[in-house]
Amino acid sequence: MNFTGLILGLFMLFVIGFGFVWVIKLEYHIGAHVWPGVLAVGVALAVLSLFLPSFWASSLLGIFAGSVIWGSTELPPQAERVAQGLFPANPKRRKNA
Repeated sequence: MNFTGLILGLFMLFVIGFGFVWVIKLEYHIGAHVWPGVLAVGVALAVLSLFLPSFWASSLLGIFAGSVIWGSTELPPQAERVAQGLFPANPKRRKNA
């Protein structure tokens, strides 16, 4: 039996689940304005995954990079959800930040 696909799928499921949490926390503590930096980190990780010699390291880093890229595009919609009252706003953060 080959468990490669199952292991990668389970890792992807974990990373996506963790992605929901970090997007919410990052928007709460820092704000959605950092999304271009998060996108740049995701793209850098994706490019780095292309040069890793190990199949496993490259695959896992590529999956993680895709999740970071997805998360960067979710930060502005998360800010909108906060503005609509669907998620709590950080009372300690300035409105313009």
